[in-house]
Amino acid sequence: MTNGQALGDSLTSRVLRTIVCVDVVESVRLIQDDEEDAVRRWQRLVERISTELLPAHGGRLVKSLGDGMLLEFAGVRPAVACAFAIQGVCAQANDGVSAGREMLVRIGAHVAELLADGRDLYGHGVNIAARLTSLAGPGETVVSARLRDEITAPLDAEIEDRGDGYLKHVREPVRAYRLGPVGARPVIAPGTGFSPSLQPTIAVIPFQSRDHDPAHDVLGEVLADEIIAALSRAAEIKVISRLSTSPLRGRGTPLPDVGNLLGASYVLSGGYRVQGSGYTFAVELAEANTSHIVWSMNLKGSVPGILSGDNEPVRRVVAEVTSAVRVREIERAQTQALPTLESYTLLIGAIALMHRLSPHDFARARQMLDVLTERAPRLAVPQAWLAEWHVLRVQQGWTDDPQAEARLALERTKRALDVDPRCSLALSVDGFINTNLLRRLDIADERYTLALEANPNDALAWLLKGTMHAFRGEAAQAVEMTARARALSPLDPQRYFYESLSATAALAAKDYGQAEALAEHSYRLNRKHASTLRALAISRWQLGKHDAARDTIGELLTIEPSFTITRFVDRSPSTGYWTGKLWADTLRAAGVPD
Repeated sequence: MTNGQALGDSLTSRVLRTIVCVDVVESVRLIQDDEEDAVRRWQRLVERISTELLPAHGGRLVKSLGDGMLLEFAGVRPAVACAFAIQGVCAQANDGVSAGREMLVRIGAHVAELLADGRDLYGHGVNIAARLTSLAGPGETVVSARLRDEITAPLDAEIEDRGDGYLKHVREPVRAYRLGPVGARPVIAPGTGFSPSLQPTIAVIPFQSRDHDPAHDVLGEVLADEIIAALSRAAEIKVISRLSTSPLRGRGTPLPDVGNLLGASYVLSGGYRVQGSGYTFAVELAEANTSHIVWSMNLKGSVPGILSGDNEPVRRVVAEVTSAVRVREIERAQTQALPTLESYTLLIGAIALMHRLSPHDFARARQMLDVLTERAPRLAVPQAWLAEWHVLRVQQGWTDDPQAEARLALERTKRALDVDPRCSLALSVDGFINTNLLRRLDIADERYTLALEANPNDALAWLLKGTMHAFRGEAAQAVEMTARARALSPLDPQRYFYESLSATAALAAKDYGQAEALAEHSYRLNRKHASTLRALAISRWQLGKHDAARDTIGELLTIEPSFTITRFVDRSPSTGYWTGKLWADTLRAAGVPD
């Protein structure tokens, strides 16, 4: 069909155009926080782009949406120059705007033959341009390889190859490039730009004495200090410093106002009475914006004990609070619309649902991580967790193409490490992929070592490194490292995972009693983990509990009906070591078909 030939009543011609898609970052949150302000600011930006930038660069506004724009250009270079200009006027509009309220945009651009009718543009090329925005961070511009081929670095732009990107609803990966204005590095450095929080924030208000005795006031300060210090060690929670919360003691400030003043998601507060050398302590945790109490507790303790460093009451409060926050965020993640959820709700919920290992929850976790990675593509941690999702999918036997899952997982860790080369989680998960999906244990060892250099207290890195040694039959290292992992993360919400992999280390040591104990405890926490059932069956068979081992294999085959010895040998990292032969023979004897 030639250019201009009629295609029907509305589609009139085929044209070659450069498409630029502009997307507002976190538009749902901005509108939810202050609808009128967000709409007004976006209208001002659209007006300036339409009346100043597009005429200057020969562009056309195809459509303006509530949180984005579709622009059309006849040439590539004017389109790129206009994209940089758009980022510039957005930066100007954010001058003086408080953190968290900035209106930032990400831009995707592509060159393609499209169908046009004078009002709109149609075709797969429009979809590609729109999806490329998901690979851009706030304030960034990402383009396709076809567009990149028509510009020259550094005359037109600074260019950085981003590698193959997997776009939603696009079957094949798309080669993508980041562009920046001439003379500027296109990548936003880690820790700069818009970065939504991945941790709920707790404000601990110093506790109020109900005795009206000034001599007892110090106890409330000590309790608050100890709880703040202990909560600060919880990786999934941010805690406001006591210097910021102390002025609110005894004021009775409404919780929504506390949340607004301190940027807190939750408020922990309470009171106490001193009776002789003992005290009673009532504490409650509430959502700041709704004042809804999500947890409360009454405790008793010894005043000399707490002043001398007896932290048992504090440890109990911290364990209960972190659990209550996690449960509340999971509940929100399951019941509310994904686009409106806070980023930390998406992350906490996704991790928890992913590790439940039920198909429905597992699929929901993927949706949540997709939303989070589209919302904040320049954050390393969500990309790393999405990579682990692919590994777990293979381990559970829920895919017919493990190699495709491995490619997708590696793409995610690559994105994470592009953003933050020292992200210990991303390095650990990359080692997990190389261990469990690719069986490149030498590369995995390097990744775990780098993870521990970045963070010597990364429990997951110690756990996965120990399991790698178990596969190789290196029992002493395996047992030592997995035990260290459990000690570093005694209250980990995914405790079943730590105990399951520790059971594998015990199998390598031929300590079948310990392996059974660890696997049984893991099983009580999560009955759906295939690796746990394999370790449990092997340990029971080796202990002579043959009937129990056969029953365990029956349960394993219910979870993974296609599991066979051949599949185990094909995918187990232990294949090629004495461990793999022994474990395969034991599983066969316990009833796994060849």
